[in-house]
Amino acid sequence: MRYTELLSMTRRHPSAVLLFVQLAGLLLYPFAETARGGPVVLGGFGIVVLIMTTRMVRATPGLTWISVCIALPAIVLLALQMFVEGSEWLLPWSAALEAVFYFYAAASLIAYMMGDLHATTDELFAAAATFTLLAWGFMYLMVILQTLQPGCFAAAVNPQAPRSWTELMFLSFALLSSTGIGDVIPITPPARALASIEMFVGVMYLAAVVSRLIGITLLRRDR
Repeated sequence: MRYTELLSMTRRHPSAVLLFVQLAGLLLYPFAETARGGPVVLGGFGIVVLIMTTRMVRATPGLTWISVCIALPAIVLLALQMFVEGSEWLLPWSAALEAVFYFYAAASLIAYMMGDLHATTDELFAAAATFTLLAWGFMYLMVILQTLQPGCFAAAVNPQAPRSWTELMFLSFALLSSTGIGDVIPITPPARALASIEMFVGVMYLAAVVSRLIGITLLRRDR
C-alpha cells in the first residue's frame, strides 16, 4: 500500500520528484568528482536527470517530442563520454544539448505555472524545480565557455585550473539568486556577459513568476 501511495504521489507531483533528484545531485557530485570511476557516476546521474526531466515535461504545456529530440542525442553523447576513452572532445557538444534541454524544460514549467489562476501544490514545487533547471542550464553554458576560453573563470585555489562541475554550479546558483559570486569569479568579458545575463534572468524570474505564484496563493487563502 505504501508503494502504491508513493507511486501515486510521484504521478501527482512530477515537479517535486525532479526537484529532489536535482538536489540529490548537488550533494552527490562533490564526492563523485574525486572518486574513482567518478565520470561514470556523473554521466549516469546526468542521464537519470535527463530522463526524469523529460517525464516532467509531459505534465506541462511543453511538447514532449521536442524534449525527447533534445534529450536523446545528449544521452548518447554522455554515454560515449562514460565508456569511450578519448571522447572528452564531446563535452561542449553534450553541454550545449543539455543547456538547451534544461532551458526548454524551465520554459515549459513556467508556462505550466502561468497557465491559470490556481496555485496547486505541484506548481509550488515547480517554482523551485524551475529555479534549479535554470541554474543547471546556465552552468552548462559556463562549461561550454570554459572549454572555448580556458581560464575565463578563476578561483582562490588554482586560479588558472579549469573549474569543476561543483564550482560552476555554485557560481550559477549564486548568480541566479543574486546572493553574490563567492570565490569563483568570471574574469573575461564573455564570462562576465554570461554572468550578467544569468543575474538578470534570476531577478526577472523571482519578480515575475515566483511573486505571481505567491500572490495567487495568498489570494486564494484570503478567499
